[in-house]
Amino acid sequence: MEGKWHLPNWIINTSVFYIEMDWEALMRISSGATVLFQGDSITDADRNHWKTGDLGTGYVMMVAERFSAKHPEVNVRFLNRGISGNRIRDLRQRWQKDCLNLKPDIVSILIGVNDTLGTVFWGESTSIESFEEDFACILSLTRKNLDAQIVLLEPFLLPLSREQMVLRHDINARINVVRKLARDFETVLIQLDSMFSEALKVEAPEFWSTDGVHPTPAGHALIAESWLSKMEPS
Repeated sequence: MEGKWHLPNWIINTSVFYIEMDWEALMRISSGATVLFQGDSITDADRNHWKTGDLGTGYVMMVAERFSAKHPEVNVRFLNRGISGNRIRDLRQRWQKDCLNLKPDIVSILIGVNDTLGTVFWGESTSIESFEEDFACILSLTRKNLDAQIVLLEPFLLPLSREQMVLRHDINARINVVRKLARDFETVLIQLDSMFSEALKVEAPEFWSTDGVHPTPAGHALIAESWLSKMEPS
């Protein structure tokens, strides 16, 4: 393909490689399941918060549409509780109401980029230590109170500006935390940052994201396909 955009090697996270565990083969969507998606604006995707069943216009909606079209015989309820601007501390504060009380069978979590961008928007960043502590807390609560499968999606940041490239070290540290927690809590892990790194070999960052954080329709579709590849019935 002509005009391929090449990603500089120094901004790719290569410090930790995640090895899939055997339990991932057991994690699939069964009929009657409730699937809950949690996170920030990437998950929120302009959903109507006043309509409990609204899925937004992003990867959550695409997952639900594609899964339902391909498996109409599998009765699944999809819920989106992503909230724009959320950091891990916000997720922890609302976990009882927006996760445990809903009693989902599958919990999918994408969080972390706002913790990296905190100095830009709120004048403060979330330390890596508190990020891991809060994340481990909600995972522990989920394991203790629910018999639910857990899917962790690693945060990502596409290099649309030099300022974002400077944040690469911080986002890498949070990615590594998510990968560690996926191992510790035996969850499914979807390596979005690695996925987008590969996608950047095909098209420029602007094709996949509007601002390095929020995906374009093509970027959302890529996330949806990655999610479904892990969780569809075999």
